[in-house]
Amino acid sequence: MAVSSSTPAPPDTAGAPAPPARSARSARRVRGEGQWALGHREPLNPNERTKADDDPLNVRARIENIYAHRGFAAIDPSDLRGRFRWWGLYTQRKAGIDGGRTAVLEPHELEDEYFMLRIRIDGGQLDLDQLRTIADVSRRYGRDTADITDRQNIQLHWVRVEDMPAIWRQLEAVGLQTTEACGDCPRVVLGSPVAGVAEAEVLDPTSAVDEIVRRYVGNQDFSNLPRKFKTSISWLVDTPYETNDIALLGVDHPEHGPGFDLWVGGGLATNPMLAKRLGVWVPLAEVPDIWAGVVGIFRDYGYRRLRNRARLKFLVADWGVERFREVLEREYLGRRLLDGPPPVLPEKPIDHVGVHRQRDGRYYVGAAPVVGRTSGTQLAQLADVVAAHGSGRVRLTPYQKLLVLDVPADRTESLVTALGGIGLAARPSTWRRGTMACTGIEYCKLAIVETKARGQELVERLEERLREFDADISIHINGCPNACARTQTADIGLKGQLVVGPDGRQVEGFQVHLGGGLGMAQGQTAGFGRKVRGLKTTAEELPGYVERLARRYLAARSTGESFAQWVVRADEAELR
Repeated sequence: MAVSSSTPAPPDTAGAPAPPARSARSARRVRGEGQWALGHREPLNPNERTKADDDPLNVRARIENIYAHRGFAAIDPSDLRGRFRWWGLYTQRKAGIDGGRTAVLEPHELEDEYFMLRIRIDGGQLDLDQLRTIADVSRRYGRDTADITDRQNIQLHWVRVEDMPAIWRQLEAVGLQTTEACGDCPRVVLGSPVAGVAEAEVLDPTSAVDEIVRRYVGNQDFSNLPRKFKTSISWLVDTPYETNDIALLGVDHPEHGPGFDLWVGGGLATNPMLAKRLGVWVPLAEVPDIWAGVVGIFRDYGYRRLRNRARLKFLVADWGVERFREVLEREYLGRRLLDGPPPVLPEKPIDHVGVHRQRDGRYYVGAAPVVGRTSGTQLAQLADVVAAHGSGRVRLTPYQKLLVLDVPADRTESLVTALGGIGLAARPSTWRRGTMACTGIEYCKLAIVETKARGQELVERLEERLREFDADISIHINGCPNACARTQTADIGLKGQLVVGPDGRQVEGFQVHLGGGLGMAQGQTAGFGRKVRGLKTTAEELPGYVERLARRYLAARSTGESFAQWVVRADEAELR
């Protein structure tokens, strides 16, 4: 791909005045972070060496010309466990390895000779040809597996390296790609699943999302970042924008009109931080350049020495927003940015499930699979149902849900019924609507516990025991501490770990995090929520624990009090 002329170049430090004097300790600390812009470019850890030896994007040629013909055993380890990710490929976990061995086995002992394949779907936008193609690839090459992720991607499993050339041909023929779906690079761009159709949307950012993908995905200027880089661009507050490296939210400027408010430095995992406002207003036409400037800062000033400090959030925390904005303006844009107002936040999260009117008088219908688990067969059935109801567009959401757009008013109820007939509920229970789960130990080499099956079991149990529950509670289930399912930002966040069972033996279980939330007006959420010391549950006891907690909330809540608000004031004994 040609390099765009607007791609920010690394700062030119040749002939520049010497930086201010620092103490020896300070100089060692700054240089030791491995920041390119400070002249520290030599490889600092195995990941950096792998990227320096060969741009990861180059591995596709080896997959197509060598590995697809010679098979799994021929794959170079640095490609297999490193560069393959830039093309959406992770080795999946070998069956039968329990969670207690996750941290003690070597990578080659954990991995199977099959891959998870992540298909990037920027903005969650799919037409029916694309949906049918994913369904066909799933059934033909992935044993009919498919999961909708909370990054608006679809993941397949059981993929063989021998089949990748054929898979790429099929996907790319309909405008899909796996390029940089994983790796230390710009991942999928989150967007509103109702961009371009929502009644409340003033400015559709789809053109900016498309331009970012066109210019920069697969561009070697940004294919070697310190770690992954996550983006959210939406007029509506219907994405988890606070957990992204960069987010742009719709806002009306009193003088300049509609544009976007810029946030940077969000991320979860074991050291969670929420994104921070830079206080600038960005017009739609400038979004791609501003985005590239932020990525450029991350590339050049991001910390590369230690992987656990290599996310943008650590740089933002150390610099602060004033310095970050100054560097962005002076070194990457060459101009000042306009100050702007903050966005207006909703009173509760927006997931678009159900039947909703579009701006053109037609409707969109949002439906929920259970914890994002679907299949190629179900996706093919979905395509048939959508076509039969006069629509040609489907959207995926950052909450493992899907929407059908452009439905005539007189076909909505028929569509709701037809979706239910293939296992997709457009009027789901609170529990089905609010529960998400990461991949878990079934396929993930990092996982400690099962997640998808536990999530399905939990939803079924709660639907049976609390069928008439009249409040919204989100439950996010994660198989390890990495927070792919955003555990810290859920009403009930469950972090997988081994716990001591009733008989004194270690069993699968969860650390419990309560009262988190994102994207709501101040006072409506507790942010990262509340940790109660030692609050854990075994996997077997999980349904009973959640039921007990939900009943206590119903009994104790005041009028209009959300679960997160109740958690803040509840006694610890009530939360156990």
